[in-house]
Amino acid sequence: MVPEKFRLLEVSSFERHNCKECYVSEESRFSLFMNPAFRFALRSTAFVALALSASSCHLAQARPQWTPAQATAWNQANGNTWLRGSNFLPSSAINQIEMWQPSTFDEPTIDRELGYAQGLGFNSMRVFLHDLPYQQDPAGFLRRVDRFLTIADRHHIKPLFVFFDSCWYPLPYLGAQMAPRPFTHNSGWVQSPGVAALQTPAEYPRLHAYVTGVVKRFANDPRIAGWDVWNEPDNFDGGASARPNLEPKNKVELVNNLLPQVFAWAREADPTQPLTSGVWKGDDWSQDAGMETTSRLQLQNSEVISFHNYGDAASLGKAIGSLRRFNRPIFCTEYMARPNKSNFNPNLGLMKAQNVAAYNWGFVSGKSQTIYPWDSWTKTYTSEPPVWFHDILRMDGSPYRPEEVAYIRGVTGAGK
Repeated sequence: MVPEKFRLLEVSSFERHNCKECYVSEESRFSLFMNPAFRFALRSTAFVALALSASSCHLAQARPQWTPAQATAWNQANGNTWLRGSNFLPSSAINQIEMWQPSTFDEPTIDRELGYAQGLGFNSMRVFLHDLPYQQDPAGFLRRVDRFLTIADRHHIKPLFVFFDSCWYPLPYLGAQMAPRPFTHNSGWVQSPGVAALQTPAEYPRLHAYVTGVVKRFANDPRIAGWDVWNEPDNFDGGASARPNLEPKNKVELVNNLLPQVFAWAREADPTQPLTSGVWKGDDWSQDAGMETTSRLQLQNSEVISFHNYGDAASLGKAIGSLRRFNRPIFCTEYMARPNKSNFNPNLGLMKAQNVAAYNWGFVSGKSQTIYPWDSWTKTYTSEPPVWFHDILRMDGSPYRPEEVAYIRGVTGAGK
């Protein structure tokens, strides 16, 4: 009998069976999995044919969730690199659809603004995808993602891609996107999937195809930092005061039923990058007792732990400390709201000291208008706010606060 600590060589996608030769230790399996030469060989038709003929194994449906040890090994294999950057949307796009549709995929702006990011010492950006442009033209969408990766790689930036998002306008559509609502925060951002698809199980197969199609295409791509499967899954439309009653009352229940499936869909494509979904309510996840269902599902299924924090340094430190119990790498995938005392100084330095990946919200001020605060949906603004809520640079690359940019470059090492 094979000891329990020896398991099937899942990296070769074979199902468990009675052939002892296919069992290796957990540590050896993961070490082999992280070896680029092995992954290249695994993709070779000759290698796969030889493996199949030698073992009579069948292809498995998905790789298992990484253990904490495997997630740590992934981090070590990448040199324990401290990831830092922004949530990125080119200033010429109002939302994810406008970014990724062929008619508005703006390579010059993407190239220029990722160059700004490189100049700040950023090495990663969190980037939102959307299911509708993929549904419209899967092959074209994947070509544009690959083109984005080529541009990002030229600037030494590894994106963290996001598949789904429960925030803002719940009725996304293809074609020309809405114009910005004047002086209003994120007035054109759209949910993915939209509420129509979320409420229609018959739509789930195409959502499945979207996730697996994208991950499978880039499963072995070293230019990608990871996959964030769902942003703030139990959040709602922040503009509901101006457009009420667009979301179902059971939205969170629908999301909670779908969220574990989305993790499973991504794992079906056997990615070599980690999966995550960031908890965002509060700053203390130190105990399971009393934790909301969505947060529990996110933490249970994530391979690296991610969270959002728009509080001061004390709140940020508390959040990080509460997540250490999972013994996995930690990513802060949203922070920095100046009026809330969530500032680069000292929060970015704090995260560097603790090797917590750091992605602030907003980069170049543009059509998303996130220099305006969340309350711009209920409070009237007629000009640039006295304090920018998010964002770092103006469209010409000049800083909103030169001293802030100097601090960022000092922490990242770009100022040396």
